[in-house]
Amino acid sequence: MNKHRFGFIALTLAAALAQAGESQVVLSGSEETPAVTTSASGSGVIVVGNGAAHAVSGSIVVKDVQATAAHIHAGAPGKSGPPVITLTKTGNNTWSVPDGAVLNDDQYAAYQAGNLYINVHSADHKPGEIRGQLRP
Repeated sequence: MNKHRFGFIALTLAAALAQAGESQVVLSGSEETPAVTTSASGSGVIVVGNGAAHAVSGSIVVKDVQATAAHIHAGAPGKSGPPVITLTKTGNNTWSVPDGAVLNDDQYAAYQAGNLYINVHSADHKPGEIRGQLRP
């Protein structure tokens, strides 16, 4: 019986992972629109579910920047767009997707097309100091 239970749990976990898209993101000033000269950088992982709710999770870690805010925005590479999800500061240099965050169908389609990005704002660069495109 335990073999069957373990097999069921393994299959359930595999199905859940298959339904989620993991985006490794690297943030830099050169990705900003327009580009920003900065020593700041960042990286992280964002996971987007492809189920009915399109749940979003994950976090980024930044360095060499006094970040004032961080968001997931809608926008193609080289284009600015509106914030979709506001990230929460969860550590000195860590910004995380808040619990319960989801994309609507249009935002999910933008994600699938590579048209969502993370933008980290600072006092010196209010529109954004570093940026990284999410790629499914």
